[in-house]
Amino acid sequence: MMEEKRTNKKSSQSFMRWCRLIHRHLSYFFAGVVIIYALSGILMNHRSEINPHYSAERIEIKEAIAHAPRTQESITKEEVMNLLGEIGEKDNYTKHYYPEEGVMRVFLKGGSSLEVNLNTGIGIYDKLRRRPLLSDFVKLHYNPGRWWTYFSDIFAIALITITLTGVFLVKGKRGLKGIGGVELILGILFPLLFLLL
Repeated sequence: MMEEKRTNKKSSQSFMRWCRLIHRHLSYFFAGVVIIYALSGILMNHRSEINPHYSAERIEIKEAIAHAPRTQESITKEEVMNLLGEIGEKDNYTKHYYPEEGVMRVFLKGGSSLEVNLNTGIGIYDKLRRRPLLSDFVKLHYNPGRWWTYFSDIFAIALITITLTGVFLVKGKRGLKGIGGVELILGILFPLLFLLL
């Protein structure tokens, strides 16, 4: 009987040791990906308030084109390029056209644009800039390709493993048989209730 208890205790200690080992190593290894998914998830939840891919700024240029009013025919490409040079967009020119009488629109690489009223000479510069890191995080969340699908599957299995090993790490009143078990049940019930309601 004593021998059986000793064997059970050793098995339990061995199981706990493996749980701690697996939990610790997987947690450290996947910590970066957890943070990336968490941040990009928050950004995706608030897409209506913040664009995770681009920052937008609207700038009014008081004297975009001198000697107003001007006709479409009198605007040269050189003049357009000089105007773009003043706002640091000379290298990003793609094309310009006249969507309506007295209005010139200039398209720029990266999504920015400039609209000039030829009658008043006032320009509206819509400056669009890609968010370097946050945009990449969201791209990973959307799954950019097959190789990331494999990694995401491994990551999902790792999260399940981290969770299951974590459940057994604490014993006693604070563990699965105590407050930990109550918290576990509440954590499972919350999303189920949300789905039902």
